Parts: sequence; C-alpha cells; structure tokens
Amino acid sequence: MAPPAGTTGAELSRRQRIYAFALVTSLFFTWGFAYGLLDVLNAHFQTVFGISKLQSTMLQLAYFGAYFVWAPFAGAFMSRIGYKKGVHIGLGLYSLGAVFFWPSAKFEKYGGFVGSTFVIGCGLATLEVAANSYISVLGSPKYAAARLNFSQGFQGIASFSGPLIAARWFFTGANATSLGTVQWVYLAVAGLGVALNILFFFAELPEITSATPTENISGQYESFWKQYRCLFGWVAQTAYVGAQVGVAAFAVNYFEDQGVGISAPRASDLFSFCQITFTVGRFVGVLLLNFIDPAFLLACYGGFCTLFCILVSQLPGYGGVASLFLLFFFESICYPCIFTLGTKNLGIHTKRGSGLIVMGVGGGAWYPSAQGALADKANTRRSYLVPMSGYIAMTIYAAGLVIDQATKDGFTMRNRSPQVDTHSPAEVSKCDSAEKQIAIDECLKSA
Repeated sequence: MAPPAGTTGAELSRRQRIYAFALVTSLFFTWGFAYGLLDVLNAHFQTVFGISKLQSTMLQLAYFGAYFVWAPFAGAFMSRIGYKKGVHIGLGLYSLGAVFFWPSAKFEKYGGFVGSTFVIGCGLATLEVAANSYISVLGSPKYAAARLNFSQGFQGIASFSGPLIAARWFFTGANATSLGTVQWVYLAVAGLGVALNILFFFAELPEITSATPTENISGQYESFWKQYRCLFGWVAQTAYVGAQVGVAAFAVNYFEDQGVGISAPRASDLFSFCQITFTVGRFVGVLLLNFIDPAFLLACYGGFCTLFCILVSQLPGYGGVASLFLLFFFESICYPCIFTLGTKNLGIHTKRGSGLIVMGVGGGAWYPSAQGALADKANTRRSYLVPMSGYIAMTIYAAGLVIDQATKDGFTMRNRSPQVDTHSPAEVSKCDSAEKQIAIDECLKSA
C-alpha cells in the first residue's frame, strides 16, 4: 500500500491548522490521565491483592514495555495508512484495554490487569506516534518544539488531575479495599476513548507531511538508518524517560525519608505540587522556545537536570526537597524537545522516525527497578544517582546537536527559520524514481 498523499502544514489555512491542532491536542490529555491513574492503581493493588512493591511494578513494566515493543510497528504502519487511521487504531486499543479492566476486577485477577495495561500502553504508543509527529509538522519547523511543548502541557495537567480525582472519589473509605470502583473508572475511560474515536471519524483531519529544508532535500531519500539525529535521539529519549519515571516513582519515598517530619499524606501532596511545577515549566518553555534554539535550550536544561539530580542525591532536609522541585521544573521541556529535534528534517521518514523516538518511552520500564535496587542497598536519597545518568546522556545529545549546527551554520542561541521546500508530496511522487533528484532540482529552480 502506498503512503497517503498529503500536504505540508504551510499549505493549510489558519482555520484548518487551529482546528487540527486543537483536535490532536485533546489526545495528550487522554494519555496523561491514563498515566496519572497508573501510580494510584499501583498502590491500590498492593492493598487489595496483598502483593509486594516489586510485584506491583509489573503495571509499569507492562505500560512502558508496550511502548518499547509496539511503537516501531505503529510508526511503520502509520507511514502506510496515514495519521487519521493511526489515531483510530490507537483509540481502539486504548478503549479495548480499558474494557478488559472490567472482567479483571470482576474475577480479581492481577494478571488480567497487567495484560489490560499492556493493551492500553499499545494504544497510547500509537497515539503518541501520531499526535507528536502531527503537531511537529503542523506549521513552521521553527516553532515545532514550542507547539509540541504547548500540547504536551495538557498531558501534564491530566497527569496530576487524574490521581487527585481518583484518590478523592474512587479509592477512599470502603473502596480502598475493593475493586468495584476500578471497574467503573475504567469503563468511563473506555467511553472517553470511544467518544474521541467517533469525533475523529467525523472530523476533517488533513494528512500532513514534513516540509524539508532545501539544503537537505536529497538527504530525505537516504536510508533511514543514516538519519543519525533520529537514531541518537532514540538513545537520548530512552535515557531521559527512564530518568523521569525513576525520579517520579520514588518522590514520595524521598520526601518521607528526608528526616524533616514529612508524613505520607503530606508527601503525596508535595508530589502533586511537583507535577504542577512540571506543568508550569512546560508552558514557560513554550515562551522560551519561540526565541531560543531548541537544541541549545535542551542542552541548558539537561545541564540543570544533572546538577539538581546530584543535589537531590546529596542534600539532606529541605535543601534536597527544594532541589527535587527544581528538577521537576527543568524536566519539563525535555521530552518534546528531544522528539522534535530527533524527527527534524526526516521528510519521508518522519512517521517511522516518530515511532523510533516514541519507542524510547520504554526506558521507563527498567530505570525504576535499577533505582529501587540502589535504594534498598543504600537509601532513597542516594538512589537518585541512577537517573542522573539519563540526564547526562540527554545533555550529551543536545550539546552534540548544538556543535553540529554551529559547524554548519554558525553558532547562535536564537531560534532560526530554515528555508524549506513546500512542494506537494503528490507532485514529487509523480516523478520516476530514477529521475527524482533531477525533478526536484528543476522544481526548486522554478520556485
């Protein structure tokens, strides 16, 4: 099957861009809410099933492992069927996994919950490949990182509102030791997925392709495995997401173990405030990315993440608490910036590259286990040396991009607008493969 013909974001009207942006951004809230519920379920199942903390992390393994296993396939088939059908598949898997929570709760089977979480993870991985790459190419490449940070901000809102809602209304009192409310919560989640799927079916969602810089237009026809910016982006994303998940997974334990009298309920509140700090930082990043080069800003933020992670691992008392809040703030822009930088200038490889970068979310499946092992042998504070390694890898990637850009175009901290080729992919596809480069050159000369 040939990939669906599309247009570049620049060819859409302002009304079309705003409508498509708002519609796709709604998906970010969907998986943010699902991830927010995950930690609540983790603690809830420890009580209901009487399982250990290690056993309860099977939920995280299933959730993040689904990204590692499924995201490359999602990117591959989306290259053939397009963004809109990819969204339908993702929402379908998301709803299906949520529905499977009903029989798992009815028959009280923990393994059923783990399997259902894996199906939900596959659906969310598909949605991330579609939504992240769509937002990235929906408009000027100059503001791709700012657009994605803005959309991802709604994921941050859902990630802290989900656990607050669940903890207040669904998992308290008599419900704390039963699975009855879990059935209804995830039935509602399934209903949300079905509603969004129907909305997307009737919505006009233009098929968008990447506008490729003119100096790199021949490079987009090179082998995917020569797109080193994307390949190293996957390494950076794997390291970063693993670090981010590890930091969040042990935040409550960290607050309690700081020796300043922070109780478990207070520690949970502080963790919610950390997530709010993360979300605020993401919207601040939107403003900064309108003026500052994404690679340079990511390198700076990566350096600060490394610094504050070291301070978290070394400082006792409120000094460590403050450092953890600052760490959450500087984490804010990292994921969307790595994504947009890793998929930049990929041209015909954009969807496949998006699948590879989203596959990096699988880093969250094993980093918490490594951090937990160190926490058991030493203490929670020292365990934060594990995520530090992830921030270092991310910073090296960003610094490498800054050096590469400086070598080719000269160093600048300002966000630059690349000169892009905006010819329709349908026009290019008419050319015979042997004459493709000649046709492109002629098109550029006539522009």
